[in-house]
Amino acid sequence: MVGLVLVSHSAEIAEGTATLVRQMAGEVEVAPVGGDSDGSLGTDPEGIQAAIEGMQADEVLVFVDIGSAVLSAETVVEMLTPELRERVRIVDTPFVEGAFAAGVLAQAGADAAECESAALESRTESKLHGET
Repeated sequence: MVGLVLVSHSAEIAEGTATLVRQMAGEVEVAPVGGDSDGSLGTDPEGIQAAIEGMQADEVLVFVDIGSAVLSAETVVEMLTPELRERVRIVDTPFVEGAFAAGVLAQAGADAAECESAALESRTESKLHGET
């Protein structure tokens, strides 16, 4: 099974996206990591690491919102044990749409590569009918 770690500068955005994914995807393991360790806007590398290491999933996709969330997630992944690191991917996709697409496929039993591919499609899919 694929699990999702959602890294945002905002606790509310991470939690809200996790709620959306859980509502639509059901039993997918989702760990929101939002804000700095003191509760302010920012990123929390220790929180990211704890979320990844706490996943029960066989494979983990990490979704990041902007700037330092990417840097924090990359640094954390580099510091993981080699065994864990090979099970983790950071996905370069729109945060909410990508996590949603990946979560729905993960719930259906797709592997990480399939979930990542679906998430990446959200970069080019129009939200408006008939638009490209």
